[in-house]
Amino acid sequence: MGYGELIIRSYDVQTDRLRVEDLEKRCEVAELGNDELVGVIQGSIKRVTIHKPTEELAKVGYVLGLRVVPLHRRKGIGLRLVRKLEEWFISKDVDYAYMATEKDNEASVKLFLEKLGFVKFRTPSILVHPVNNNRVFRTRPNIEIARLNVEEAEKLYKKFMASTTEFFPYDDIGNILRNKLSLGTWVAYPRGHDLRGVFGSNLDVLPKSWAMLSVWNSGELFKLRLEKAPLSCLIYTESSKLIEKYFPCFKLPSIPDFYNPFGFYFMYGVHKQGPLSGKMVRTLCKYVHNMATNNKDCKVIVTEVGGNDDSLRVHIPHWKLLSCPEDLWCIKALKNEKKKTLHELTKIPPTIALFVDPREV
Repeated sequence: MGYGELIIRSYDVQTDRLRVEDLEKRCEVAELGNDELVGVIQGSIKRVTIHKPTEELAKVGYVLGLRVVPLHRRKGIGLRLVRKLEEWFISKDVDYAYMATEKDNEASVKLFLEKLGFVKFRTPSILVHPVNNNRVFRTRPNIEIARLNVEEAEKLYKKFMASTTEFFPYDDIGNILRNKLSLGTWVAYPRGHDLRGVFGSNLDVLPKSWAMLSVWNSGELFKLRLEKAPLSCLIYTESSKLIEKYFPCFKLPSIPDFYNPFGFYFMYGVHKQGPLSGKMVRTLCKYVHNMATNNKDCKVIVTEVGGNDDSLRVHIPHWKLLSCPEDLWCIKALKNEKKKTLHELTKIPPTIALFVDPREV
């Protein structure tokens, strides 16, 4: 197929939805028929904190969902799709385009870094913890957990994350919290504090230590299934199931069945304040696990934190066997005056906190 025969157009939900779903499946089984889609790409635009706190928000475009059927790869289709999306970003006055990929995805890294001029920006960690439906964690008796309404959560996030967190969607956080897939926002604080109305009004009288997070039900949008697992993972899965069955006194949790489609909860907006807040983050994570046990479809809980954020990562329960220590975020300046700023951003150490938009997971 030559370039002259390739047509790139906007997505039409009425006529393209089923065809795109079929394309996703064929990307896995490498089959292609006549008169079918050969590639697809998605993009979203928002304003986020990417500069220093004193600078205004940047308008960024996120590149996601790039798919080309196997028989038509290495023909430049992916390259043309990204460039077409970049043209759309530029027409919308976007400052930067960015994308996330696995650091071991050689084809993706080569396309974006070598051919499209993107540069490495951040390397966050993806933390995964399995849901054990037969186990309920006990929360600390000296820690209280309360659910916030959307207005309270939005106010807290804007006050405490906007000036310290990269990629925080200041204008859009309310829409994220109100999304039907967002299950809610919870805060943990020392038991005995009277916080009635505090989170929605006087934020200056918060306790010295507290923590918060929000939960997104990704399983309502799509399902995952493990195609190829490391031998070590398979051995542990089977052996732990046997031990759990015949020697329950060992209390060894088994890995859930990942070989059939399953959903997951995504914890986002994880934030803590104060010297004892790490324990409160862990308590919130246990609370989310207990909540997930009531959803038979939810097999794992996932969160993503900044690569340098050890102060947060150590308090989030996760299995190294299932987690990814280094995801890769790449970025590109679409305006000439932003290129110098981008060069400076990539040369300085990243800020500790990183906000990962659950809509882009």
